[in-house]
Amino acid sequence: MKKFAVVAAMATALLGSTAVHAADVEVIHWWTSGGEQAAVSVFAREFDALGEDKWVDTAIAGGENARAATLQRILGGDAPGAAQFNPGRQYEELISGGMLLDLTPLAESEGWANFIRPASISEACLVDGHWWCVPVNIHSWNWAWASIPAFAKAGVELPTSFDDFLAKAPKLKEAGIIPFAIGGESWQINGAFGVIQTSMLGLADREKILKDKDVELAKSLMPNVFTKFREFKQFADEGSANRNWNDTTNLVVTDQAGIQVMGDWARGEFGVAGKVAGTDYACLALPIDHPTVSTGGDIFLFPKQTDAAVEAAQLKMASMMVNPQVQALFNNAKGSMPIRDDVDMSLADDCMKKGLEIIKDPANIAVDAGRWLSNDTTGQMNDLVAQFWADDSMTVDAAVEQYVNILATAE
Repeated sequence: MKKFAVVAAMATALLGSTAVHAADVEVIHWWTSGGEQAAVSVFAREFDALGEDKWVDTAIAGGENARAATLQRILGGDAPGAAQFNPGRQYEELISGGMLLDLTPLAESEGWANFIRPASISEACLVDGHWWCVPVNIHSWNWAWASIPAFAKAGVELPTSFDDFLAKAPKLKEAGIIPFAIGGESWQINGAFGVIQTSMLGLADREKILKDKDVELAKSLMPNVFTKFREFKQFADEGSANRNWNDTTNLVVTDQAGIQVMGDWARGEFGVAGKVAGTDYACLALPIDHPTVSTGGDIFLFPKQTDAAVEAAQLKMASMMVNPQVQALFNNAKGSMPIRDDVDMSLADDCMKKGLEIIKDPANIAVDAGRWLSNDTTGQMNDLVAQFWADDSMTVDAAVEQYVNILATAE
């Protein structure tokens, strides 16, 4: 494809004038749902179109499983060509250990620092003046996905706040609709908890607790958050314990459930099902009276290789991922927002446009907690919130005490 000819030339130039043969680049990722597969297929198709190099797909269900497999492969001397991670502290040991391809020459030649935004997105990959990974999207947890027909059947308007939803939830239940759809995995439960936490605390106090580890503030404010979160459980269904996130989203897609609190990757599932935002479903940016977006997302890192052909292909892949046309196609399929604002937004639906409008104001941006908390701390919080959700005998006071202890010992 002519539009990418400069990409291949740049990768070759960065490696010197020595010709290299075509290479297969194995890519490990955890995108296995319908919407996710549609999105990753954009990357695979566009990379294969660059020339003779080939995208070799290794999909492993579950982010934790995929990351563990990647780390094991790298440490075992059998590194893949590229691997998906979340921005944050998940790969800091790979950087410090010198195990990743330094993308700085490519990033500087293409001006990544000039178009990747907001700054909190580039900071995940730009460490100590060097680029170690490629941000490919902006994902936000701060959404509730609502079935418009479900609320119409119950005879109530779409909610304007979490309290408004809780007031209307009995009507949904009476109409035979699951008011609050949630899955059983701890990351799903903790994600919904985090959105409610942000809505109740506001960005400033949330940052003081999660970034600054202000235990006194946590003691003061977190009891209300845990109390509010427990109110939602009465409106979940018994099948939630064994359900993954996309099957949970499908309950909203098929109008069996009222809302699901889930990141904007859920939008991809509505898209695959042919649903139209504003007609079939609503994307509620939360809190509705002052909506925010969190700057999570996905990054790809490129483990060091001994084969010059693979390294050349890695650079082509990295450049392809930030190409403006690819960014538009990929993020429209994924449900996320592009990491650059100079892309063709004619493909964007109403939900993506809403997110892009919110993110224009830096005051609306909630930094993803993964930037501040280690994997171990995040895991402890996930387990705590999941236990609180599952065990009605666990008191709010007990949950807050554990939460504060985790915060006090966080790395």
